[in-house]
Amino acid sequence: MEFQDKALRCITCGAEFVWTAGEQAFFAEKHFTHEPKHCKACKRQRALRPSPTRERLATPAVCAVCGKDTTVPFRPTQGRPVLCRDCFEQRKHTGTTG
Repeated sequence: MEFQDKALRCITCGAEFVWTAGEQAFFAEKHFTHEPKHCKACKRQRALRPSPTRERLATPAVCAVCGKDTTVPFRPTQGRPVLCRDCFEQRKHTGTTG
């Protein structure tokens, strides 16, 4: 397939940019189905933005086996036992289910 340079408009800044025949061939080779939506300058700006990080959840709980105060990285579901790290590891290695 023969590709020709194509003029596109950036959805971020509205500037017109050229999608070259070589870039189109690369997209086709990688089986990309959509044309680029951002000019190179806007793509660079987007890449430089820090990505949002999710805060790790730490919920205080009491271990259902040994009664020790602990924290777990999730919100416990009512009716399901919460285990401290030691009891969890012990059950995991012995294959015991609750």
